[in-house]
Amino acid sequence: MTVPLYVQIRREIEAKIRAGDLPPGARLPTEKDLSAQHGVSRATAQRVLNDLAEAGLAIRRRRHGTFVADVTRQINLLNFVTPAAVAKGAPGRHEVVSARIVRAADAILALPGASADTAVVELVRRKLDVREEPQSVERHVVLFAVAPDLLNENLEDLVTLPYLQRRGVAIDAIRLYLDPVILGERDAALLHSEIGTPALMRRRELRADDGSAVEVVTTLVRPGTAEFFLELPVPPCEQRVAARKEMRRQ
Repeated sequence: MTVPLYVQIRREIEAKIRAGDLPPGARLPTEKDLSAQHGVSRATAQRVLNDLAEAGLAIRRRRHGTFVADVTRQINLLNFVTPAAVAKGAPGRHEVVSARIVRAADAILALPGASADTAVVELVRRKLDVREEPQSVERHVVLFAVAPDLLNENLEDLVTLPYLQRRGVAIDAIRLYLDPVILGERDAALLHSEIGTPALMRRRELRADDGSAVEVVTTLVRPGTAEFFLELPVPPCEQRVAARKEMRRQ
């Protein structure tokens, strides 16, 4: 499968960050510069820089430019329930820890609505950032009936939502849960952290229209590497709306 051009450009910038050629605070090329350098449209260049910013690798400042961010990522939790954002994935790579087909009763996560003997695909991956540092541990449990060939995919780059959509799986809703946890021995080793360290775990469920879960995935984020926030647009006040209407009449 051909890697999209915007992904190739993004990975090139990621490699420079990983090598230290672009340290925190360094200015990244503008959209115009990227367009000229790679012969791509302005929209493609914009997507490259926006993806880097959404992953916490860059900070975009209006009228000032785009700069390499520090180690702590700023993560908008809405990105984990917005299909367009979920489908993008994030810079870095996955390292497959384990992958197998098991009974739902034996899986590492409960799949709501699945009986004990239902076959599921279980996948455990560690996400590494562009500096090859552990970023998170992801655990997926997917209904085997909707993803029988999942383990034949490139599991290092796989983003499950678009994969399921390509297969025509109907997703009615996306639920997001936040669970405070304490790192056990296994997760502490994978995340290069201390046993017993408090951490935040995101749990996302893809639900069918009957309420049953098609997939459950948990993401255990390495402590101290990310700050989570919610950002919503503020509706304009009534006075501002009235002023705009008056200006249009004039």
